[in-house]
Amino acid sequence: MHDLSGKTILITGAARGIGAETARQAVAAGANVVIADVLDDDGKALAAYLGAPAVYRHLDVTSELDWVTALAAACDAFGGTVDGLVNNAGISTGELLANESVEHFRKVIDINLVGVFLGMRTFIPALKQAGGGSIVNVSSAAGLMGLALTGSYGASKWAVRGMSKVAAIENGTDRIRVNSVHPGMTYTPMTAQVGIRQGEGGYPNTPMGRVGEAGEIAAAIVFLLSDAAAYITGAELAVDGGWTAGPTVKYVMDQ
Repeated sequence: MHDLSGKTILITGAARGIGAETARQAVAAGANVVIADVLDDDGKALAAYLGAPAVYRHLDVTSELDWVTALAAACDAFGGTVDGLVNNAGISTGELLANESVEHFRKVIDINLVGVFLGMRTFIPALKQAGGGSIVNVSSAAGLMGLALTGSYGASKWAVRGMSKVAAIENGTDRIRVNSVHPGMTYTPMTAQVGIRQGEGGYPNTPMGRVGEAGEIAAAIVFLLSDAAAYITGAELAVDGGWTAGPTVKYVMDQ
């Protein structure tokens, strides 16, 4: 377990799935965590379960005011400074680009991309004041390759990847590290609703032959938040069972 002792971290989309597991692991590593989400009941329940090192804050990532008040709440709750931000909140799509409505495309971009922008814009000055910190932006395997049925989602995740590099370049001398994590198909409450199942064979298109678990993605995020990653910035970390490395042997042999 990487050491986050004394660090204050805000995690968006933290009421369930990857965000919730990141909150659990961060607290276990010694961090104080602000669980930020729009799922109030789930978020409050998780904060109560984690105890004193965790608080819940309602945060619509598309709202500038919500970001400002969330930062203030984090500082008020845990000693006046913040040390890290995990931009994890997002929604997906699942239809052909030619069939996607403009309204849905804009909604996905607003949450997945503008939300990340607002989070970084809000937190960077606070991290500078604290003497540095770490931002981890959760992109996707769909931000490393073209993936059918992910028009708006893929566009947003490619953009998050690029914007993370810009932020890393601009803020490195202020000791603010910015990296992106790119999960492959991962079992969460959201993916379970569309038929993704756990275990071997759950997603045979990956070289490892299975879907990821939320804890495996969270472990990569906690590593990037920690001082163990002190010389890592502008990086993109695929946590995808080898999915973006290329086609599986079975796929090639079956053609």
